[in-house]
Amino acid sequence: MEIATIDEVIEGITAPPVAYLVQARAHLDSLTKPLGSLGRLEDLAAQWFAIRRGKIAGPVSKAVYVFAADHGITAEAVSAYPAQVTQQMVLNFLSGGAAINVLARLNGVEVNIVDLGVDADLSGHEGLMQYKVRRGSRNMLREPAMSEEELVAALSAGLALADAAFANGNNLIAVGEMGIGNTTAASVMTAALTTQPASLVTGKGTGLDSVAHAHKCRIVEAILSRHFAEPAGPRDILRCVGGLEIAAMTGMMLGAARHEIAIVMDGFISTAAAAIACGLAPAVRSYLFAGHQSEEPGHRMLLAHLDIKPILDLHMRLGEGTGAVLAMPILEAAIHLYQEMATFASAGISGATA
Repeated sequence: MEIATIDEVIEGITAPPVAYLVQARAHLDSLTKPLGSLGRLEDLAAQWFAIRRGKIAGPVSKAVYVFAADHGITAEAVSAYPAQVTQQMVLNFLSGGAAINVLARLNGVEVNIVDLGVDADLSGHEGLMQYKVRRGSRNMLREPAMSEEELVAALSAGLALADAAFANGNNLIAVGEMGIGNTTAASVMTAALTTQPASLVTGKGTGLDSVAHAHKCRIVEAILSRHFAEPAGPRDILRCVGGLEIAAMTGMMLGAARHEIAIVMDGFISTAAAAIACGLAPAVRSYLFAGHQSEEPGHRMLLAHLDIKPILDLHMRLGEGTGAVLAMPILEAAIHLYQEMATFASAGISGATA
């Protein structure tokens, strides 16, 4: 298969025709239930029907992609955990011992672990998808996190993985991550995209105390002053802030939307990647489901920015794709209700009279 360029992929993304949503709503209203009584499940089913262009029959083929990379900003003491935890957690994923492994096994979701920029030599580890661009992004407080060439390489890795998911028959993917320091990157992205102040978009990440959290807010504000004194476009925001895993996630969402694959965002970092993808190609939004709303304040702002309601709200802040995978059975339930419920006509049941 010929590999499309980033610009070609963006140009090839189209939103599902509104007619499919209209058709789905008409069918949902004909089912043996009071109008709208399945609530958000009806919204989910209608969006799935539209994404699939009416081809709702057939199995849901699920996969989660966990993108891993290190961040140079950890040199500024923005995380409660050392940077080495990124590589240690990648090994935990590969051995099946992390939360995402448990939830994926439970829900029949294929797990893919991708190294974009872990600051360690992880070659030779069975099951690890190798797309390393460099061993961690640069310290964005001091310089842009990525060069233009590195940004293109990371975006292209995501596009290639989207092509592979399509070739594999996946029609529902979850996008998660692992990278110590990446809530700082997501906080900067959120502030740059929404123009909200650093203090409102920056959370405690891996569990910072109040003093460390105040320090993190100051770092985010300093990064914004350095790179974004003037408004910047989504691509420049991504290049300056990183990280490599967020860029690859952005690329995968762009590629998945081009292939008309439904995407379940996870938490704060995953949604930051989605916001960048939507900034580059607004039609991506039609393919997005928000798995959950995390405890990070910036996540709530990004979901509002995208105007997408989360499926779950369990006060989670783990990442890894956990919230996205947890939401998949809810989406599947909506799909099965759409497909399998009888209509008033087929069941011989009288409809509402008023």
